[in-house]
Amino acid sequence: MTASYAFTRPARVATATRERVHRAADELGYRPDAVGRALKSGRTHQIGVVFSEHLAYAFDDPQAAQFLAGVAEVCVEEGRGLTLIPTRGDAADADRVLSAAVDGFVLWTTAEDDPVLAAVAGDPRPAVIQGGPPRPGIACVTQDDYRAALALVSQGLRENRTPVVISFPLDRDREHLVTTGADLPPRAPFPVTDARLRGYRTAIEQAGLSWTNTPIAVVARNTQQDGLAAARALAPHLTPAALIIAMSDELALGAHQALQETHPEAAYLGWDASPAGRRLGITSVTNPLRDQGRRCAHLALNPGHPNDQEIPWTITSGR
Repeated sequence: MTASYAFTRPARVATATRERVHRAADELGYRPDAVGRALKSGRTHQIGVVFSEHLAYAFDDPQAAQFLAGVAEVCVEEGRGLTLIPTRGDAADADRVLSAAVDGFVLWTTAEDDPVLAAVAGDPRPAVIQGGPPRPGIACVTQDDYRAALALVSQGLRENRTPVVISFPLDRDREHLVTTGADLPPRAPFPVTDARLRGYRTAIEQAGLSWTNTPIAVVARNTQQDGLAAARALAPHLTPAALIIAMSDELALGAHQALQETHPEAAYLGWDASPAGRRLGITSVTNPLRDQGRRCAHLALNPGHPNDQEIPWTITSGR
């Protein structure tokens, strides 16, 4: 018991005795077994991060990488580890997440019908989600995407431009689609997609334009390549004074690459206020994902703090 306490409860062991135990352990090459310690304490000192996207997205997407960096910073500061938990959109996702040896969960935004949400909400370990959807038992760190989208597009339409939209996926099927506002479903299960589309619609209708006739390209992933392909699909619908409303700077950057020669007068709206977007003059919404990652990690480690947190936003213009 004395040897065990020398490692697990050193304050209860006399200094001289503790030092003798540590010297003997060093001579024998002994280290306490981390698995055994976790079994005894019921804690692993790990945060589990769950991405509804393909796991590589956490490293490929600049904003997702910023979010993950924020979580990692807090883990370093608090002496915790970070475990990435993959999901594949199959029936095993919930079990895969719940079986992870972690003390709490941080979730990247997902769809309302994602079974992982219900599984995590029913688990006693603390959980936090970035971007929603809100769910009892899971704290939420997010922006008011609806109001930000409304303000952004209202500003973009002051120049009497003709809008088209490049949207995030509408549901977990992640299908490419070119449609119009008239043919969109009443709601999108992804809360970020749904709120931004509603904001776009309000702004377009307040400007006296037709949402039902507004061309919309839906992408499968938030990548520049998807934005490029979406812009090319929308090209037949564009006027010289087109306003490209993209749900992220990554999509807007891809659209700019596709259209810069054929539609040099087009204007671009994005989201995230990325350095690359600012250099190209893309008007965007600030979305400090590194800070959101930090907030999510703090809430997962300190579940007694106030649960939901709303992140302030501003509109920025590049150049």
